[in-house]
Amino acid sequence: MPIRPENRLRYPADWKQISRRIRFERAGGRCECIGECGHDHGGRCQARHREPHPTNGKPTVLTTGHRDHQPENCADDNLAAWCAPCHLAYDAEHHRTNAARTRAARRRAVA
Repeated sequence: MPIRPENRLRYPADWKQISRRIRFERAGGRCECIGECGHDHGGRCQARHREPHPTNGKPTVLTTGHRDHQPENCADDNLAAWCAPCHLAYDAEHHRTNAARTRAARRRAVA
């Protein structure tokens, strides 16, 4: 997933290398999700980088996600190689919470 400009400094300088290692060396170019995204894959997700995604047929983009949503925590056990649909589903509640917080802050600023 693209890194938002306001979060860029939270990532280590070598993030691109870390992400590449997780996605292609550890995961072998395949999504590591085993259902933590909320979808029943029947085991490990079959999505492979740049191949048609098994559920939507679009080219798969493999991303590296933080299980704890903390970009500073780049321990291997906190990182996962996920296809974009799994990554988005895994982060959905986190995104909803952040969006609600942002909307509330904007309302207070306008008031």
